[in-house]
Amino acid sequence: MTEPRIDDLPAALAHRDHPTVGVWNRLEGRPRTTDFGRALRAEVRDPLWMLTRQWQLGEFRGSDAGSPVTMTYSVATSAPGGFRPGDGPAGPLPPGRPLQTAAERRPLSFDHGGEPVSYDLRQALGRRWVKLLQRSQKLRPHRFAEQYVALYPIAVPDPESPGDIERTAHPAVWASLEAAAGRAMDGYLLYRHVKGGGRASDGINDPGHQHLAELDALGPVLTGWFDALIDQPGAARSFDPRRLEHRFAISAAAPAGGQTVLTAPEYPGGEVDWHTFSVDTGGPLGGATPPAPVTFNRTVFPAPVRFAGMPLPRWWALEDGRTNFAAVTPDSTDLARLVFLEFALVYSNDWYQIPCDLPAGTLASVQGLAVTDVFGRRVWVTRAGTGTGQKWQRWTMFTLDGGDAGLFLPPAVPKVATGPALEDVALVRDENANLVWGIEQTVPLATGEGRRGEETAAETLAQRRRLHQAPTPDAPRAPIAYEVMSSVPENWIPFIPVHVPGDNRSVQLQRAAMPGAVDAVPVRPRTSLLREGLDAGHSYFVNEEEVPRTGTRVTVAYNRTRWSDGRPVVWLAARRGLGRGERSSGLGFDLTVDTPGTDG
Repeated sequence: MTEPRIDDLPAALAHRDHPTVGVWNRLEGRPRTTDFGRALRAEVRDPLWMLTRQWQLGEFRGSDAGSPVTMTYSVATSAPGGFRPGDGPAGPLPPGRPLQTAAERRPLSFDHGGEPVSYDLRQALGRRWVKLLQRSQKLRPHRFAEQYVALYPIAVPDPESPGDIERTAHPAVWASLEAAAGRAMDGYLLYRHVKGGGRASDGINDPGHQHLAELDALGPVLTGWFDALIDQPGAARSFDPRRLEHRFAISAAAPAGGQTVLTAPEYPGGEVDWHTFSVDTGGPLGGATPPAPVTFNRTVFPAPVRFAGMPLPRWWALEDGRTNFAAVTPDSTDLARLVFLEFALVYSNDWYQIPCDLPAGTLASVQGLAVTDVFGRRVWVTRAGTGTGQKWQRWTMFTLDGGDAGLFLPPAVPKVATGPALEDVALVRDENANLVWGIEQTVPLATGEGRRGEETAAETLAQRRRLHQAPTPDAPRAPIAYEVMSSVPENWIPFIPVHVPGDNRSVQLQRAAMPGAVDAVPVRPRTSLLREGLDAGHSYFVNEEEVPRTGTRVTVAYNRTRWSDGRPVVWLAARRGLGRGERSSGLGFDLTVDTPGTDG
């Protein structure tokens, strides 16, 4: 289609002979002059309207007040000095380490049901002892290291012995112990001998007895080195196996006298901050006496609070558009968001901030604040909520539950390096079997590293089947057979519900055992988390509410960090996390199964 030719364009436009639709891709303004001075002046054509708008917004409303110029505050600080792990006795807070270490550290395990484990640490102790002998100019020529290897040997595992199943069932463990036997010493045996009061020279042949004293002097050097290498607790520990969490308390001197006790009743492990603690009003902690509080006064210059997207207090001021408060759409019940918006849009320019530097490990309480404004007036401001009848409507921040103890900065570190999990246990609910299972997802091997629990259980079961010569059953005579119960993987440890003693309604979970698939011997856990009290012949219970429908997960791994003096700190810790829901074991009873080799 060709466009019509218009000979008389003005007449065609006047009579609208050819109507059309105009489309523009861009509108451009063309200045009429090269001088932009008048445009940049932003002249106001109606100043009365502007004054009216300022009056409407309350900018002409005066108040008998002035902006603060200086502030002098008084803060009472005290350092925590007492520590109580769980239900153990109170004592001084362990120095030279973060609070995470004191709260989380676990004892190292060198025996697993009477069998030696942690061969990595055993050989590390042996190598350290040999290095101490080689560093001594007097002891090096006498070849004492060979005697210690023979006196504290690493035994060769016997693949035909049922007692060595845990060491011969796994090829990597077996190969490692075969390589170390006869070449390395079990340093933990020497360490335990010296810690028990023995001498390092016991059992050593030294003609003339000229070097026994020097050997004995190296014994405390070895034990001191290992004690400083990995931090371990004393007789009491803060981990509560019934609740799968840590419990501990610390104490600090109160400004008014006495002690302020802060307790962490549900610490899962990991980060320690002020919200981990609550105020315990049950009385003093006891044990060590905390250091006396120190009060200091400081005069500083206040600065207005500023944040991104903050509304400007003046009319016609250009604000930053990167933060759009209009896009926030809170519900009528979203009180926290509503309070935040009211603060940001209405009262944000009424707030000032002042610096107050406090070291880590401080319980600080503001005693008061003296404000001097631009008119020279001084106003004494006390803490919110300290007035008569103001407790119910006070405004507080960073306040501990249970009382007004002040701001607590725990002596902790912000970053901790966590190693690979040595133990990983998931406690899950199985509604079909009406049980709670402790699934050992990662178990420690005898050589010290962690491995998948299902693989370890399968290798151990295969080794037991090789050693256990079961009689050959008769040929099946029927197409089906009766099975009392089905089997589950041996890394699934059952917990059965039982009544709490003296209570017919409350329920707790008790560790049980499944019969082995080979010899019907009860299957025992391999992790220290689930072996709680097993070696001592005690039962193990877990509170029923600690295993929700989503389950829970507990891991054990080595942690490493550096304290304020630069010294590295290493400890073994357990941490609790969220589970991944319910699981089904497939456990069933009174089953009929098909028999192979028969005609149906």
